[in-house]
Amino acid sequence: MLLALLWPALWNGYPIVFYDTGGYLDSYMTGLPANGRSALYGLFLSLGIPSGFGIIILSQACLVAWLLILTLRVHGHGHRPWLSAGIAVTLGASTSLPWYAAELMPDVWLPAGVLAFYLLAFHRLDLRAAEKAALVAIVAFAIAGHMGTLGLITALVGPLLFWYAAAPRFRWPRPAVAMPAIAVAAGILLMLMSNLLLIGRFGFIPGGPNFLFGRLIQTGIAAQYLDEYCPDESLRICVWRAELPSEGDDWLWKETSPIWQLGGWEGFENEAERIVIDSLRAFPLQHIEAAIEGTLSQLIMVKTGDYLTPWSWHTRDKLRRYAPESYPAFDSARQQQADIDFTWVNAVHVPVALGSMGGLAAVVLLAWRGRWPRRRAALPLMLLVALLANAAICGALSNPHDRYQSRLVALAPLALIVAFLPRRERDAEENDDPSSPHINPAPSMNLGAPASPNEN
Repeated sequence: MLLALLWPALWNGYPIVFYDTGGYLDSYMTGLPANGRSALYGLFLSLGIPSGFGIIILSQACLVAWLLILTLRVHGHGHRPWLSAGIAVTLGASTSLPWYAAELMPDVWLPAGVLAFYLLAFHRLDLRAAEKAALVAIVAFAIAGHMGTLGLITALVGPLLFWYAAAPRFRWPRPAVAMPAIAVAAGILLMLMSNLLLIGRFGFIPGGPNFLFGRLIQTGIAAQYLDEYCPDESLRICVWRAELPSEGDDWLWKETSPIWQLGGWEGFENEAERIVIDSLRAFPLQHIEAAIEGTLSQLIMVKTGDYLTPWSWHTRDKLRRYAPESYPAFDSARQQQADIDFTWVNAVHVPVALGSMGGLAAVVLLAWRGRWPRRRAALPLMLLVALLANAAICGALSNPHDRYQSRLVALAPLALIVAFLPRRERDAEENDDPSSPHINPAPSMNLGAPASPNEN
């Protein structure tokens, strides 16, 4: 399983790196806030410096492997090591999962956090106490490691509450709510406290308003706002409105961007926040249209290898400074020598990803119409909700990128495999019998506990 999940790093000769990798490490090492970079994940990376970061990707692969084994066990497929290995090999060959497990980025923690959230919600009674604690810790660390993961997993609490209330009426398995909510609260607290202890700032990871303003640049709303409200002495950006790029990423990252003339991310943050809020009032329909367009675009952007290029000068500089012993291995890795050709990879990954999303929708529809056991459709439905929520968050609040959706869609084939695998023991819910103890016929007063002792 570990070989299947780490093969990109083994092929590369070094863990896969991203342009942002150095920013996470630098935030922890310097103790300074970095936009969109978690100092806590930087601390995690720093623990891998003596091993050339091998222990980091090994621990991430172990995390994914354990979650796969646990998911199979709670669905009635425990003690089947060849099945676990076969699924890991299948996912390793046909999805983006190994590219994120083998990468020095918090991206793999997003699918791990979503899967852990699901297990806490729907299989609480199948888990041992230590397993529950581990799953809570996974969700918490995933949330604290990235604002996008915070947004997604927190957003899943709302649908979970609705699911809990509506389950008896629609004869779906009722989830537990208390444990997932505790995990989310722990993640928020961990982010706040780690930022306080590591960078001296009790708050969320900085940079949010600037990312939102970058989205306004991308959609043209920023130009429309400035055309209407400039000149305005209180808006410094009016002087630079003729220099605005057309791409949000160019505004955020390009060296010639006007943002650096306006004080950089930190110096422009208050003005960015003001323009974002004012533009929502001034152009609500344009915001809604842009949000829908961004969500739909993000939903089907699932290519692997987004921005995995040799151009990583920022990470190169930080690795040379903080991990000089492993720098020669980094510098000689395949990724640093030439662009990786992902054509052959995406010839497999993209059809599998899009087909799996369609498969999730088909399973949920069949279960809704009573033609599929609803208990076996819980994971597909939960993941489908997560994929839609992720597309909305990343597509509407940021600029759509393949990376944002591809890191989560890797779970779609797993959900389908679990849904189609026949249970070895008899499932009381195979025919969705409303008298089954797994279907709660009436609301329970305890949000964290099922009405029936047998209900999961």
